[in-house]
Amino acid sequence: MIIGDRLRELREAKKLSQGHIEEKTGLLRCYISRVENGHTVPAVETLEKFARALEIPMYQLFYDGEKPPKVLDIPKKSDEKLFGASGKDTEILSKFRRFLGKMDAKNRGILLHTAAKMARPAARQKA
Repeated sequence: MIIGDRLRELREAKKLSQGHIEEKTGLLRCYISRVENGHTVPAVETLEKFARALEIPMYQLFYDGEKPPKVLDIPKKSDEKLFGASGKDTEILSKFRRFLGKMDAKNRGILLHTAAKMARPAARQKA
């Protein structure tokens, strides 16, 4: 699915012009045209603006079925406390997420490589 085609399809189904979308989103009409014609791939934040302007839930930008997609039933391990689920772990995880988001790909790779080495058992680290 090409997101631009889907956005045009949804806009036309609601009988809205690119001008209407421009007014509702604050995006320039020429940008909306570039997205719809596949010249530009919009960011997630921009897709949220399109969904609000079209008055649809965001999943409909990616799903064209009649009913919402089924939510996967992932069993929870109640006997095991997961890291980041509550308390200080949540704060630490949130900080890591913020900092990792600010790193460039090269530094993130170095950090992950270092963390993987640190996580190895002591006997394997010496080799």
